[in-house]
Amino acid sequence: MSDCYSTIVVGTDGSNSSLLAVERAARIASAFDATLIVGSAYYETKEEASKTLRQDSVTVVGDETAQKNLETASAHAEKFGVTKVKTELRAGTPVQALMAIVNDNDADLLVVGNRGINSLTGRLLGSVPADVARQSDCDVMIVHTVK
Repeated sequence: MSDCYSTIVVGTDGSNSSLLAVERAARIASAFDATLIVGSAYYETKEEASKTLRQDSVTVVGDETAQKNLETASAHAEKFGVTKVKTELRAGTPVQALMAIVNDNDADLLVVGNRGINSLTGRLLGSVPADVARQSDCDVMIVHTVK
């Protein structure tokens, strides 16, 4: 493991709070001249989305919406000096999608917002930031995007 980051993954769900995480990840990627991979999860159908008990992230149904979110987040990231930006879209829950993107790209840092981590539902059922922190083999930065 090197002492700097070369591949950074950040998750976005299209929300303003997730764009704060994108900004932080972009600033870090710029500082380390790392590749930034902006990732987004989506549910293929409303039925799939309704199976989730979590309400801690924006529910994205359909890859078109998710693709638009990625384009917005990618353009946002470029404002902060990062030059190598890629996007990845995955069907499934946010945790499944982020873990797949991290593992497939051998990322060494995952950046997520803190949405849901302090909610009652988050404490009872887990939250995206807490779950990825437990499951990830790479460093995880949880950005305070929601007070």
